[in-house]
Amino acid sequence: MNKILVLGGTGFLGYYTTKELLSKGYEVKALSLPPMPDDDMFSSDNVENMLANVNELSDEEVLDILSDVDGVIYAIGADERTIPDAPAFSFFYEANVRPTQRLARLSVKAGVESFVIFGSYFAEFAERITDVDLKSEAYPATRLLQEQIGFAEGEGKMRVSSLRLPYIFGTMPGRTPLWKMFTDQIKDKEVFPALGGSTAAVTAKQVAHAAVGALEKGEHRGTYPLGGINLSHKEFTEMMVNALGQEGKTDVPVVDLETVLPPYKAIDEKTAAAGKEHGIHMVLNADMKARDLGIDPKISMDPLGYEEDDVYASVKETLEACVKASDK
Repeated sequence: MNKILVLGGTGFLGYYTTKELLSKGYEVKALSLPPMPDDDMFSSDNVENMLANVNELSDEEVLDILSDVDGVIYAIGADERTIPDAPAFSFFYEANVRPTQRLARLSVKAGVESFVIFGSYFAEFAERITDVDLKSEAYPATRLLQEQIGFAEGEGKMRVSSLRLPYIFGTMPGRTPLWKMFTDQIKDKEVFPALGGSTAAVTAKQVAHAAVGALEKGEHRGTYPLGGINLSHKEFTEMMVNALGQEGKTDVPVVDLETVLPPYKAIDEKTAAAGKEHGIHMVLNADMKARDLGIDPKISMDPLGYEEDDVYASVKETLEACVKASDK
């Protein structure tokens, strides 16, 4: 493979993946929504930047873009933080499933060798967890469907694999980290409780390394849950408190699931009354945060070849950028 198309190349994960591809000697086409977040983002002659909404381009225009590429990184779509009009399933289907099917189908037609989907670790846990029906929630259900429809389009003609992505940390030029929404919630609070579970967390560099590994040697129908460290929600909240300079001022008690279920249920009811719906209902979201959603890094490090990184340092850097953005 010589040239790769990165859909969402100027987005957070697309940016890191493009940099990693360049370091490996690839040429890159980056197709992203306008505007450019930073004029000097990619100064390399080996990056062809295109600004457009791929979902608004004709099949012929997309095929022209794909005509000279060997691989595709699909780093676009909507995540669970979006709260769409009900039913949420329809929104996430239109945002994530149908566009993936179209791009995979056109990639096959153009002769692309490898297609990598940036998915969610909620697809992983929808398969692992059996005592609650996470598979019926709109966001996990459509992330699983996104994978399967991509695999089906590539069957026998193109390798299609999926990275199941957890919490991701890092900074980039021209964009404020999405974690700012959480530091804003904690700012100046005397008490900010956390549930007792944990989450897998990785750096954006690890995602980029894994993406190139999947392009080069990922198996067709391979699903790769990424892990770096397992970070408790209490520890993460305390790191946000520290970044805000609120040590000794903000208490972070661990609360049990039963304590938060009534207010979370009220949020679901209020959301429904407004005609909207979470991709994962808040009651079940709380349940997930009370569980250990850690991932053994070796599961995907070994087949994809990505390495350990200093995730804690990346969390700290990311949160400092969030606070700095709030102070402007």
